[in-house]
Amino acid sequence: MAPLKRILLAEDNERDVELTMAALEEYNLANEVVVVRDGAEALDYLRKRGKFADHANGLPVVVMLDLKMPKVDGLQVLREIRADDALKHVPVVMLTSSREEQDLVTSYKLGANAYVVKPVDFQQFVNSIKQLGFFWAIINEPPPGTLRR
Repeated sequence: MAPLKRILLAEDNERDVELTMAALEEYNLANEVVVVRDGAEALDYLRKRGKFADHANGLPVVVMLDLKMPKVDGLQVLREIRADDALKHVPVVMLTSSREEQDLVTSYKLGANAYVVKPVDFQQFVNSIKQLGFFWAIINEPPPGTLRR
């Protein structure tokens, strides 16, 4: 049996978490989503540290990463993911409200796989999340062995 494909959602805005989960539920993906509220928690989950030390979930099939988060921002999380041999192949989608060109350029320079600006319109936001979740969790094939850890 193929391993379950989990999504790691790093988002500090409760409304955006709720909207994201609702959108993913339409593809029955919401039960495969781990939500963390800041960049430090995202890194702890990926590295199985702190409260996540005992999780047996393996690596996520994609990290949906907010840019502006407390403790450790999204760009620093991305830097650390790409610098870690055990994590560097995990796809990272920057999911942010920032339309700043510098944020976009820096994200790609650091190795983001995609940069998605959160639409203000509710239905556009839901559609964007559904497409992201469907592509990364259903269609995309990760490199062999990358979901274990």
